[in-house]
Amino acid sequence: MDRDALAALPGELAHALGETGIMVGIAAAATAAVGLPLGVLLFISDRGLLAGWRPLRLLVNTLINAVRSTPFVILLVLVLPFTQIVAGTTIGPVAASIPLSLASIAFYARLAEASLREVDPGMIEAALSAGCTTGRLIRVVLIWEALPGLVRAGTITLISLISLSAMAGIVGGGGIGDLAIRFGYYRYETATMAATVVVLLVIVQLIQLGGDWLARRLER
Repeated sequence: MDRDALAALPGELAHALGETGIMVGIAAAATAAVGLPLGVLLFISDRGLLAGWRPLRLLVNTLINAVRSTPFVILLVLVLPFTQIVAGTTIGPVAASIPLSLASIAFYARLAEASLREVDPGMIEAALSAGCTTGRLIRVVLIWEALPGLVRAGTITLISLISLSAMAGIVGGGGIGDLAIRFGYYRYETATMAATVVVLLVIVQLIQLGGDWLARRLER
């Protein structure tokens, strides 16, 4: 690796991190806004707490399974028309955040449903016997009691998002994945490849430590 390329590496890395941050940030916000409600819907409709919502559960369950069973690279291509409509382009970090959001919403919804199933059924029955409405049951009992598990699920999802964002970068999304391929692989610049790997390792470790710490605090 020549000196000019080495000198440009910090700037390139900072730019790639910014693009990755855009992709992951948008997808994480969409996941929090949509994935958690879908997970709650799957749980409460399965327990019969929402009368007449079984068909909606079947539809949501089918869509989530379809997204999760589709390899992400194929999903990127399949949703290109939708991405074009929403983002106005199919290139760049904002466009890449659309398929990222779809994949992470489906992933987190399933993890959220599993976390809610860990709530003591006795607490749910007691709340319903006391006249608790479905909305209050969701806010006060289900979400609160499952919060540590929901945080851990969010940590797993965020780390998965970072991995998927690297893949999205390969097909025009920019970010760390694009930097690693364009400079580290195609130009045989091993220093660039090593730098991207180290940065990703540090980010993932920090997210995991932060998520574990928050989940432990919520359990106390």
